[in-house]
Amino acid sequence: MKKTILTGIRPTGRIHLGHYFGATKNWVELQNDYNSFFEIADVQALTDNFDNPTKVRENVREIAIDLLSIGINPEKSTIFIQSMIPEIAELTVYYSNLVTMSRLYRNPTIKTEIAQKKAIFGNNGESVTYGFVGYPVSQAADITAFKGELIPVGEDQLPLIEQCREIVRKFNSIYGETLKEPEAYLSKTTRIKGLDGNEKMGKSLGNAIYLRDNEEVITKKIMGAVTDPNKIKKDDPAEPSKCMVYYYHNLINSKEKDLICEECKKGLRGCVQCKKELIKNMLDFLSPIQEKAKYYEEHLDEVDNILIKGTKKAQEIAKETMKDVKKAIKIDYYN
Repeated sequence: MKKTILTGIRPTGRIHLGHYFGATKNWVELQNDYNSFFEIADVQALTDNFDNPTKVRENVREIAIDLLSIGINPEKSTIFIQSMIPEIAELTVYYSNLVTMSRLYRNPTIKTEIAQKKAIFGNNGESVTYGFVGYPVSQAADITAFKGELIPVGEDQLPLIEQCREIVRKFNSIYGETLKEPEAYLSKTTRIKGLDGNEKMGKSLGNAIYLRDNEEVITKKIMGAVTDPNKIKKDDPAEPSKCMVYYYHNLINSKEKDLICEECKKGLRGCVQCKKELIKNMLDFLSPIQEKAKYYEEHLDEVDNILIKGTKKAQEIAKETMKDVKKAIKIDYYN
């Protein structure tokens, strides 16, 4: 039997290169070797978009189109919508009894994100909601509802997986061996930098290239990308490691990347020329993805049917898990 992988993505916008190289490209490879469940985490997205539900709703289908376009195969994998699995919310309630607030606040991932919110809103974290702080509990419900064994994550998400493992161990110690304890499957790729040189490419940072950006948008974004600030004139030597244009040449494995690096260091390459070449290479790289996306954009019924079928499959598994959980905690009345 193949092991089960469970991972997800928040529908707060389309997929960009940071998502692709940091996570979803790896998912395409994993689906060949594992029983794969890919969750469109709309409930999680509402933890900090509760006042803009339209944004979340509109992006559910967009995320599905992006996943299908990069090669997620619905014959091999299950794509489902989180909010349509009520067992996840029910498990979250039961698990919340097993975790103290102090433990949640000590979670490094939560601490970092709360600090970011304080920096943005400047109100000592008063804007942080119960749902946001309790995210690790709901994530544990996501994972265990489908008997997830391996969870693809980056290093910054490891504390969340450890918290899930703690919840599983505590549940099993109280109620008997019921739940599977998952393991982290560490992503091979590090976080992808933004066009502005920021260590993170993010939707809210305005420094991302999206898989379905058109030529005009890609051209504008790349022409504004950060280069080595010490290169003033066209023939000044530069350091490619300080240049986001070279970073992206290298990221998409441009055929000329070694030559580009050499010419850049010797002052034989101007930034405008380099950016124009990156635009061409980026369009070539994204072309097959965008062709598939165009097909799905024109066949939305097919996308919806994939989501409906995947969600029904996920519902069946979650219901079986819930039967086991209710039996363990002795609330399986009249069954």
